[in-house]
Amino acid sequence: MNAPATLPVTGPAAVPPPTGPGAESPALHRIVESLAQLAGDSSVPRNVRRGAQSAKDELAKPRVALDVRIASAVYVLDDLANDPNLPTHGRTAIWSIISSLESLQ
Repeated sequence: MNAPATLPVTGPAAVPPPTGPGAESPALHRIVESLAQLAGDSSVPRNVRRGAQSAKDELAKPRVALDVRIASAVYVLDDLANDPNLPTHGRTAIWSIISSLESLQ
């Protein structure tokens, strides 16, 4: 059995859409794209970009139940939203992502 082909990553918008059996919802895919944009935003502190990538990684764990993945991502993002060095637009983006995640549960 051959390994699946991987797509080249060229930026935050390069997240492939979910396909196949068990594919996640389009809403979750939009959230992952938002996290990718936040992770690539050079106007937010590095720890916030790393945290956004960490939340994105939590959502991508295939063998973990969706509600657990969402709770893990919300936990990471909530911690980031309390960073005093976070610009207002970054905090607003994080709150928006958290709200979207909570609506999936």
